[in-house]
Amino acid sequence: MEPLHRLRRNLATCFFGNQGAIDRAVTCLLARGHLLIEDVPGVGKTTLATAIAKSIDAVLSRIQLTPDLMPSDVVGVSVWDPRESRFVFKPGPIFANIVLADEINRATPRTQSALLEAMSESQVTVDGATHRMRSPFLVVATQNPVEFEGTYLLPEAQLDRFLMRLSLGYPSPEDEARVLLDDPRRSSLAELSPVMTCDELESLQRRVDAVKVDPVLADYAVSLARATRRSERLHLGVSPRGTQALLQAARATAVLADRDYCVPEDFVSNVLTVFAHRCVPREQYHADAADSVRQTLKQILESVPSPV
Repeated sequence: MEPLHRLRRNLATCFFGNQGAIDRAVTCLLARGHLLIEDVPGVGKTTLATAIAKSIDAVLSRIQLTPDLMPSDVVGVSVWDPRESRFVFKPGPIFANIVLADEINRATPRTQSALLEAMSESQVTVDGATHRMRSPFLVVATQNPVEFEGTYLLPEAQLDRFLMRLSLGYPSPEDEARVLLDDPRRSSLAELSPVMTCDELESLQRRVDAVKVDPVLADYAVSLARATRRSERLHLGVSPRGTQALLQAARATAVLADRDYCVPEDFVSNVLTVFAHRCVPREQYHADAADSVRQTLKQILESVPSPV
């Protein structure tokens, strides 16, 4: 599909080598989901997030989250207008189509919570008045999982608002050498132009909603979620919201493959990115929590029979 090909090519001009990560990010866009990119410093988290934001011809905003940021700095504040003798709401940077929340775990829990209503209900409430977000609306957040000084862990309720959590990993030697020579953050990223309009994106999102899902596949998604809740290695399994997220991600994967129906692989390929951040391991497996959860999910995929 040409709009999706243009988008993927555009992202690949400044984020080298990891086509899988690009496809996951595009899937999240199509599924109307929010994306959390989590990895060690310097592997391109902000580059990919910025490229996504700049590739859509939409209202963009970037929030550099810090411990001293207040909720009103994100959602906005009501100020007194002496000419009109009333309080007037001044929208914050959250009122955009694509919001890049950089280093989200550096914000305090109070400021993190300011994002919850916007991410789950596409609205914010200030001084008793409700303000709707723009459409489409997507939050792309980044965080560093290995730094603890001056950071605040995202609570489970906040993590659950992200459709996917994506880890990038280190680039191959060839791609790392290409980064050194081309320096995409100073060249291609700065010159990146939009290749998709909001109308095109919303049209693709509606196509995702129309993708056919066989009841057998819906039962398969439920079986995977129930297996996480019964697992002896997990203290907290996937909620029904997580099962819905897996279904929507599978539909978006089908559209990315230019199909109007789902197959089992659409579900299998999304389990780790959709389920992993929604699961909490038991205490004895907390030493390497992320790896423990991923191994448990892989075991579940092997134990739950996939439909033919």
